[in-house]
Amino acid sequence: MMDSETPAPLPSIFVSHGSPMLAITRTPARDFLAHLGTTLPRPNAVLMVSAHWETERPMVNAVARNQTIHDFGGFPRALFEIQYPAPGDATLAAHIADLLAAAGFPTGIDHARGLDHGAWVPMMLAYPAADVPVLQLSVQSHRGPAHAYAIGRALAPLRAEGVLIIGSGSFTHDLRRFRGQAVDAPETADVTAFSAWMDQHIAAHDVEALIHYRTRAPHAADEHPTEEHLLPLFTAIGAAGDAPTARRLHNSTEHAILRMDAYGFDFP
Repeated sequence: MMDSETPAPLPSIFVSHGSPMLAITRTPARDFLAHLGTTLPRPNAVLMVSAHWETERPMVNAVARNQTIHDFGGFPRALFEIQYPAPGDATLAAHIADLLAAAGFPTGIDHARGLDHGAWVPMMLAYPAADVPVLQLSVQSHRGPAHAYAIGRALAPLRAEGVLIIGSGSFTHDLRRFRGQAVDAPETADVTAFSAWMDQHIAAHDVEALIHYRTRAPHAADEHPTEEHLLPLFTAIGAAGDAPTARRLHNSTEHAILRMDAYGFDFP
């Protein structure tokens, strides 16, 4: 039984970061992220698992202060002017690498990389002062959902140490069908069906079904032609432990094809 004076472990969270335009466009998803930090105890640090850092093996960054990576093109100049110079934490990075190595995942430490937009866009909205240490962990898209889930399981002890684990991706991510639809265009039927299936199995903590979503969920390969934007969800689920309470924190759609759902596991 946890001591009454010991803070409860922080939840693990999955957020959809959508287009980089989320940083400057008022949408329901942006409003949700802008209030997210106020709904949680202040973390000692945040570990972002972003879809936009793909590596052969797990990597965690360890820098004194994060550079803001503008890993996109063709967007307004205002986006390129945004800076999010959150501090890093080299000691925590080494601890994360040790946890993963002990679980059978040899992990490298990158002493130069900052935060890509999958990390800094949600962080600048949730913690605009950039005063919470932020680390980023890469994904291994070629290893699939079971691997991403196992990574989360290895990271679970961090939650009791005041580290907020956030998986940042997209609940649906078929950019092949983007044709300039308005940000508030109604979602397509296939997006609705896929998202409903995922929500049902997340709520039931049916990890086995979720790991095999690609052959079981309707339109799965259409909603995720590649898996990097869904894998952070599996890491967030894994970090929540054996029997977490799953709570959908937000759901909305942008440009008809991007579901912006967010989930909290053991969310207060």
